Amino acid sequence: MSEANVLTIEYSPEVLWAMQQAPDEFEAQARLLLAIKLYEIGRLSTGLAARLAGVPRVTFVFLLGQYGLSPFGEAADELKGDLDNARRASHRH
Repeated sequence: MSEANVLTIEYSPEVLWAMQQAPDEFEAQARLLLAIKLYEIGRLSTGLAARLAGVPRVTFVFLLGQYGLSPFGEAADELKGDLDNARRASHRH
């Protein structure tokens, strides 16, 4: 595996106070949110986003649901609409 790159973000103590988090909690959440956003805009797969977040892929997929996102690249209501349309189409035949 190649050498990892490092991203450093400076933040003030006021950020930790506002978030009511310890530095390690805030940094883990920031890392996860970056990975989720990059997945959401289609820049990373679930596997790469999970690696960026520092969690197993299955955990990342679960976390996507907690943030209202689908591991299939569509919102849950869009998938339900697609399923409803498929069911209606299958009953026509």
